Amino acid sequence: MMDTVIFTLAGRPVLLLDLISSVLGLVCVFLAGRNSKYNFWVGYLYTAALFLLFWHRNLFASLLLQPLSLAINVLGHWRWTHPREEERARDNSLKVSMLSWPERVLSLVGVLLVAGLWGWTLDSLFPADPHPYLDSCVTVLILLAQLLSALKKWDCWLVWLLVNLTQIALHLSVGNVLMSVVSALYLINGLWSLATWLRLYRREAHI
Repeated sequence: MMDTVIFTLAGRPVLLLDLISSVLGLVCVFLAGRNSKYNFWVGYLYTAALFLLFWHRNLFASLLLQPLSLAINVLGHWRWTHPREEERARDNSLKVSMLSWPERVLSLVGVLLVAGLWGWTLDSLFPADPHPYLDSCVTVLILLAQLLSALKKWDCWLVWLLVNLTQIALHLSVGNVLMSVVSALYLINGLWSLATWLRLYRREAHI
């Protein structure tokens, strides 16, 4: 199943597992952008699909991060469905909130420090990686975006936009057309979700 080629794109084979992972990822972020708690159920399937994909391609550095992604998904599922009284929106879900400026600065510093350490680790353990520090920075940004989304912070979509723009450039640089298209769809969804969550934040601020 993992080796089943569905079609070719720009001369590169697209496997069934590639397609399943891409569709699950797009559905997950689409539901999150629409403020649907069901994004977490899709997220569980997406994490499992990515685990299989990275295992199949021997991308062990990325594979090792999937348990952390799963833990963040579980945290988000709980927080969205079990908000404290002061965090409760009209529909009894978690309100959309924003990071303060000190929290934003702390997040940025944290990303740089963790990405630097992870990049050094990748460079030491996987010297074949041509962009260890860039790859690690994108990976850490993805984890930050997932965490902020789990806490229903509007700022998560700003981080996702940065991730999507970087991934489009990276995939184009290696000729990975499918993932460039998928990243572009993520970017469109991110822009839409940024506006949607801002409206929710402003509406729920008056509750």
